[in-house]
Amino acid sequence: MFEEPLTGGNVGTGIVRVGDTVRRPAGQWSTSVDALLLHLERVGYAAAPRALGYDEQGRQVLSFVEGSVDARPFDLQPDQLRTVGRLIRDFHDAVESFVPPPDAVWNVAIPSDGSDLICHHDLAPWNLVRSDRLVFIDWDGAGPGTRLWDLSYAIHGFAPLSPAAGDDDRTLGIRVSSLVEGYRLEAAGRKRLLELLVPRIRSMHLLLAEGHRSGRQPWARLWSEGHGETWAADAEYTELRRHTLQAVLDP
Repeated sequence: MFEEPLTGGNVGTGIVRVGDTVRRPAGQWSTSVDALLLHLERVGYAAAPRALGYDEQGRQVLSFVEGSVDARPFDLQPDQLRTVGRLIRDFHDAVESFVPPPDAVWNVAIPSDGSDLICHHDLAPWNLVRSDRLVFIDWDGAGPGTRLWDLSYAIHGFAPLSPAAGDDDRTLGIRVSSLVEGYRLEAAGRKRLLELLVPRIRSMHLLLAEGHRSGRQPWARLWSEGHGETWAADAEYTELRRHTLQAVLDP
């Protein structure tokens, strides 16, 4: 069978497309991720790929999702951002009934602020396949976390909370509000989310900085490519726009 290498990610390697499937090197956590994806399929959550077992090389096999991926979310309009927020809420609701295998192993790079449920941990534009439907991919980093830990990371990527966006405060407020409205976040959750945004962004900077110091890959490579500086700048940008975000999240 013809194997088409799938490139463009910052972390995963050796990932290929074979027909209507994706094959990726298996890790200790792969069977736990399979259990999660099978649960999502059983409960009717359609915004995730399907787990299809393992091939003769021992690689994890997933359904291939046709569409495009764009790490820059600037073309996503408020109604589309509300849809993204709804898909995240639907995922969290769906996973509430998931019972992980007793021997579950997860590949969570950054400890969360809690362990209420199994989260994706990388809900971002670079992991959203767009076509006639929206599907989140790259579930290898799934593991224990909280709703707001997952949502705060998503807001960083989709708003985005970054000076690279070049948005004025009004546009930023509309985009953040659209995501939160789609998620149907209640008042108490909005207040907690406001306090979590900067720490969640800084957690990525700290991960990369520690990888740089220890030489741990792929974090050391990403640091040398400038990703650490980007996350630090995004945290500062978010701090400077606290009043704008407060007007949206905790008026």
